[in-house]
Parts: sequence; structure tokens; C-alpha cells
Amino acid sequence: MKRAAGNAAEFRPVRASLADLVGREYVEAVCEARAFLSGASAASLRKEASEKIELYPKSFQDRLRRMLPGVGRRCSARLARSAAGATTVAYNRNSRIAWAPLSGLGYYRIGEDGRLFLLSKSEHYHAPLGHSFPGFKLLDTARRLGIPNATHNNTRGHITRLLEDELVRTANGLSRGDRAGLARVLGDGRQGVLNRVINLETGSLAAEAAIKLALARFDRFQDDSPACKYRGRTPVFLVMGDNDGALQANYHGTTITAQMMRGLWPEIYARQVNSGAFRVCPLRPNSVDDLERAFKTWDRGAFKIAAFFHEIVMMNYGGILLKPSFLKRAYRLCALHDVPVCVDEIQSCAWSPEIYLFREYGLKPCMLALGKGMPAGEYPASRLLFSSAFDALPQFGALVTNGQEEIASLAYLIKMRWIGENAGRIAEIGEYYESELRRLAKRHRAKINGIEGRRHLGAIRFGALEPAKAFAAALNDAGLDISVQTYKTSIPPAALTKLPVTAGRDVVDKVIGMMDKALQT
Repeated sequence: MKRAAGNAAEFRPVRASLADLVGREYVEAVCEARAFLSGASAASLRKEASEKIELYPKSFQDRLRRMLPGVGRRCSARLARSAAGATTVAYNRNSRIAWAPLSGLGYYRIGEDGRLFLLSKSEHYHAPLGHSFPGFKLLDTARRLGIPNATHNNTRGHITRLLEDELVRTANGLSRGDRAGLARVLGDGRQGVLNRVINLETGSLAAEAAIKLALARFDRFQDDSPACKYRGRTPVFLVMGDNDGALQANYHGTTITAQMMRGLWPEIYARQVNSGAFRVCPLRPNSVDDLERAFKTWDRGAFKIAAFFHEIVMMNYGGILLKPSFLKRAYRLCALHDVPVCVDEIQSCAWSPEIYLFREYGLKPCMLALGKGMPAGEYPASRLLFSSAFDALPQFGALVTNGQEEIASLAYLIKMRWIGENAGRIAEIGEYYESELRRLAKRHRAKINGIEGRRHLGAIRFGALEPAKAFAAALNDAGLDISVQTYKTSIPPAALTKLPVTAGRDVVDKVIGMMDKALQT
């Protein structure tokens, strides 16, 4: 097996202070205010706010690297007494308390059983930078300066507004500091230009906000809302279906409408269809025939396609990667038929070297859903970016009272700065992981049917469910956090991985080596 050479730090050093990230004028005002409130010296506060730190220092990387041989071993005392909790039967059935975290550092977690686990799923998608990312010390700096996290929608703070600009800038591919370009984008009224941001708490609410923006073109939000463009027609949502053409493959959150979009609440959904409220049309992954048929069927007469919702890597359906040719055809049809597209990057946005995977495809979505992977697990802070052409809801149309947290917004800015400076290395390591997975599949072609996903988001596809489950169980016993989806009946049997973007080639080699061993048994 090919191995990476050397132990040098693989990532570009990034140094920043709080003032670097949020602006010196703002920091000056914060320090003056804090000095008045606390009696502390404004000069000492300014000094702390201006102190640069290394966001991911080599010493930290070296520490993580030295622990790799210990993955799977017991390295601390087992928690003898653990709280039982009072959750539901379903939650208890699926809980693995031995894996519950006692402590975490980088891409490691020590569970209640005292063993060292490697975060090969990045805690599902919450921790793309791993645990205790050193750059988040700046969050503590902000707290010491008294920057409050809690605020109201009507008093969105400077950091949150700064983040809104940064999200728009990066989503439109503008260079840092391009104020003229940002002003131009913010004033652009065309569909496909992402220049509005709604701050929310979870990815489910970001996706729900997108659904509301689409429905607002068919039905009034409240009695005094203006007339709707497509009033009187039945909205039809296009979503990704499974390989059999059923609804179960997509996942756009846990609100009731989004759940109906993936086949849940079938009786309630049937009533919506029968009443003409809305309906959902599934498309088989990468099926251009399904796509063409949907537009011929549902964008005429009493029906109108309301929106096309899609992921790019279907991490809730075997990690299937949607092909650029399929998506570009879909976007062309949507543009021709005045259909907004919502790209759901709740699971992929933090793993692209461009931050958003849609940019690598050259796509122009009207809406972009981001999840809590963006603040790297520090806070449940999601966002919906969308085109100003759809800016029609009143303030209470899609909002969360505590969706404007300043410290959460700062976590976004820290993560985005580090990823932006390390885009090339992240892409290189992700491509190395994907290539090594494909080499693994060739070595074990009798057991592995193929590799799905993209870069760090890798799925190992098996011919049947039981071998996939046995593979995951063996790796779990060895200390690798990996799983197989078993909660959907038609799902391709695949073991899912999602390496943190802070992982280097040494972590890739460790993971591939463990997989190799598991497949040899």
C-alpha cells in the first residue's frame, strides 16, 4: 500500500487575532464599552484583542499525530457510573453510551469506555475541524471582552452582519477585500445570485425557510401579503428519489413538510395531494429521463414546479454523488421554467476547498442551505443564503429568535479563514483519501462493489447489507467511528465516512490500513 512520506506539518500556518477577523474599529468600541462596564483597562483589553494566535499550530498537529497508534486502545479510566437519562424508546435503542464523549481533541474522542476513537465521521458532520480547534481560543477572547452571544433579531450584532457579508462574498467567489464587488453583488436582483442571508439555528430550519420562500410564490403568507405570481396553481417540489423512484433518498431536515418530501407522514401527505396543497416528485439519482419527464408533466396547466431541492453528495443515501452533467441539465431546465433551485449543503459545505461544493460544479443556485458544520460544532447556527428575487417574506416568515448569536458567527469566521488559507491542502488530502479508497476497492473487489462520494466524504459500497454491517462493526471495535445506514429499506449498502478537514495524510493512511485489515478477515 502506498504511504505518505515524512511527518512535516501538512497545513499552511494561519495566524490571526480577534481584531484581524472582526475589524479594529469594532474592537476599539468593544474595549471602550467593556472598560466602562467592568472597570478593566481599555488598553489591556485592546492588547488581548490584538494578540495573534496560530489557528492550527504545528505542535498541536504533532500531538495528534503521535496518538495515532493508540486508536482503539483504552487510554483512560472507564466511567463506572453514567446517567441513565430520560429519552425516548427509539433514542435508547440506538444509543451507544460507551462511545459517548468524555473528552475530545482534534480528530479524537475518548468515550465513556475509556477508549480512543478516531472521528472518521466528524461527529456526523458537526465537527469538520475536530474537537478543541486551537483557533477557537478567539471565542474565549471575545467572551472575555464581554461580547454577548444572546441578542434579538432586531439587534443583529456587527459580527453577525460581517459574517453575512463574508458568506455572500465567498458564495459569489469574490476576493477578500473586494468591497466594490460585494456592493455590486448585493444590489443584483437576478435569480442565481446569492445575496441575502437568514440566520437560523439548525439545518432543518434553513431548509424549511427555503421551502417557505418557494411556497410564497403560490400562496400568501398572511392576509395582507401581495398577490402571488403563481396563485391558483399546485406547487410541485422536485427532490432526489431513490434508485426505484420512491421518495426515501432525500433528506432536507426534520420539519413536517421536509419529512413529507422524503416519504414520511404518508396519510398527511396524501391529504395535501388530494386537496391540491402541494405534491412532491422524486427523481432517480442522475436520471436525466426522470428530469425531462418531470418538467413535461408538472410544469403545465394546474401544476407548477415550485423548486428543485438537492444535495450534491447524497450522504443519506449511500453517499451517491450527483453528476455535473445531470445537475447542469437540471439547472438549465429550472432557469427556462422559472424554477428556483435550493442546493442543500448542510453536510458538504465545510468540506469543499471553496467552502461550498456547488462552486466546484459551476452551479448558480437560488438558495443555499448551510448547517451547523459551518460553526464547526461550537453552536447550532445554520444559514440560508438566497437571491434577492425571492426576498418576499416578512420578518416573521422565517426566523429564530436566538439565531443571531455573535459568538456563533465568530466561529464561522474563524473556520472560514482557516479553510480559505488551506484550500489547496484540503483538496489534495481529500483527493488522496478518495484515490486510496478506490485502490482499496480494487484490492478487495470481491467484497467491495464501488466507492461513492467525493474526497473526505467517502462511502464504501457493498453488494449486500450484512457484509457492510460486519465491516463497520469490525472497524468500530478497532476504534474507528464508521456506520452503515440501515433505517431506509431501499438504501444501497454502504459504510459512510467523513474525515475532518484537519486530518492529514497520516490519518488517511491509518484509516485505509484499518479498513484493509477489516476486509481481510
